[in-house]
Amino acid sequence: MNDTTLLERPATSTPRPAVPISEHIVEVISDSGEGAQRCGQSLAAIAARMGNGIWTTEIIPAEIQPPARSVAGASGIRIRIGSERITNGGDQTDLVVAFNEQVLIGRVQAGELKPGATILLESMWGEHRDAAIVASYRKTVEALRKDGFKVIEAPFELRCKELVPDPRKGKNMFVLGLLCNLYGLDAALAREQIARIFGKKDAKVIASNVALYEAGATWGETHLDFKYRIPAQKSKEAQIVINGNTAVALGVMASGMDICAMYPITPATSASHYLSEVFEKVGGLVHQAEDEIAACAFAIGASYAGKCAVTITSGPGYSLKQEAIGLAVMAEIPLVVVNVQRGGPSTGQPTKVEQGDALATIFGSHGDAPKVVMAPCSIEDCFYSVITARKIAETFGMVVVVLSDASLSTAQQPFPRPVFSEDWLAPPVDQTPVPPGAKPYDWDAVTGLSRRFQPGQPGGMHTLTGLAHDRASKVAYDPKINEEGLRARSLKLAALQKTLKAPPVFGPPEGDMLLVGWGSTMGAIEEAVTRLRADGLAVSSMHLRFLQPMPSGIREILARFRHVMTIEGNWSDKIEDELIDEDNRRYSALAMMLRARFLVDIDCWSEARGQPIKPGDICRVVRKALLTKGQAA
Repeated sequence: MNDTTLLERPATSTPRPAVPISEHIVEVISDSGEGAQRCGQSLAAIAARMGNGIWTTEIIPAEIQPPARSVAGASGIRIRIGSERITNGGDQTDLVVAFNEQVLIGRVQAGELKPGATILLESMWGEHRDAAIVASYRKTVEALRKDGFKVIEAPFELRCKELVPDPRKGKNMFVLGLLCNLYGLDAALAREQIARIFGKKDAKVIASNVALYEAGATWGETHLDFKYRIPAQKSKEAQIVINGNTAVALGVMASGMDICAMYPITPATSASHYLSEVFEKVGGLVHQAEDEIAACAFAIGASYAGKCAVTITSGPGYSLKQEAIGLAVMAEIPLVVVNVQRGGPSTGQPTKVEQGDALATIFGSHGDAPKVVMAPCSIEDCFYSVITARKIAETFGMVVVVLSDASLSTAQQPFPRPVFSEDWLAPPVDQTPVPPGAKPYDWDAVTGLSRRFQPGQPGGMHTLTGLAHDRASKVAYDPKINEEGLRARSLKLAALQKTLKAPPVFGPPEGDMLLVGWGSTMGAIEEAVTRLRADGLAVSSMHLRFLQPMPSGIREILARFRHVMTIEGNWSDKIEDELIDEDNRRYSALAMMLRARFLVDIDCWSEARGQPIKPGDICRVVRKALLTKGQAA
């Protein structure tokens, strides 16, 4: 392959030999609205159906409709395809399809492309009527080639115009065909995927998009001189391929919750959008409130009525819900809150990933307001975490927060199709008469639990209040009674903690370095550990699914390693900064909590760049830390 402009290389009848590779990372990037994400999602779905491991990462601009051909306006998707199970987005990109050179510049500047990566670049801009655009295009292509990238200029627009009047709405399917051919993916599965995408439209639309797909496959076959084959092995059990927000929505339905109250907010909204489409079919209701505060209050009211409701939001929305969440804690009303974290503070980076809300969810309230905080670590875990959250909320009469994030929310990954269990569901609403003398807050002296009174129960009438109250729910300012309520609500966390098992250690149970993480970083951390151990380094990892309360056994696990470091997607001061020393350094959230709880000297490394943490970066940091500590192999 050479780097000359590839407008119409003569077709060849000689089949290209496919180079076997274990994995590849592909990006499709465009201006917003050109369908790059649909193209990538379809490619991933086809590969997954063939038996490949896949993980997708959406590239979403901060603006809803950014200017066309802008560096900051790149919209698209990254697809990592492998012969084995894939758990994260990986390191740098091997191949990029770009619909213009400006969106490509942003990815290059961010360091997201592997040195020498192959770039398939839309060539129309080199012949544009605007001389400034032509000059920008030529300058960019020259600079990319000078930097060692393999740039292939491809006439996507020209070829699509032969089939559809508006290539902007057809390029994505043309590129899908090109990529399916390039990676040897099944054409029949691709046609099925196209029919599924456009199934609600008429047959002409489906036929048009199949024609675009076939044109792209033909163009790739006849004009590219390279091809890859990523071995696949079909799973023996049924799989589904969904993103984290869809998994959350399915978990809501599977848990037996039938009320979701929400207010739209990026990146959480698609979970409630999915519920809006299907929830009524299983007896559920999505309530879109006038704001986040009203959504939380509505969910609390629905839970008070006898079952358990969920409210779904992101960071700024969670901040607005805080006072209402305090009411649920004080009144001991079960409530599930899903917080899909994003970059902050304030409006921050609405479309970018960050793990910045852990401390806010655990401690963010006036007064002592104990809540359970869970952190799903995979797409599959997003589904099951919601089921578990509902059970805990109703069993303990507590608020349970599920901390997802922007990475999990849009990422796709195959996992075994869940088999429904009756155990997931809540029991029927209890309307049996309340025993004589029973009180709505008759706290157990050991667990802090009390019987839940439901509206309508004979003998269960009482006044619900957010004020300090006694066991009969009467407002009380007596110091002893106030302390009794605080103690009971705190004991619930202790009671739950006694039921939690210590998190498993990935790798040997002792060694030179233990990496500790939570949430969406698990895949990257465990891949880094695997690489480091292959190089002879004594590194293991542990991942927390419960941040509050933390399970027993963690202290003993930490003690078996010479050094401990947390890996997180939030802020921590870098010790190499001139002003930072051990007295003023701010640690990342989990490191701070572990240091305080277990009095262990725990180091931390974190990123808050708005991008998923890469396994290669973790490897680099751990090698440097071990070398500094004299433990490197």
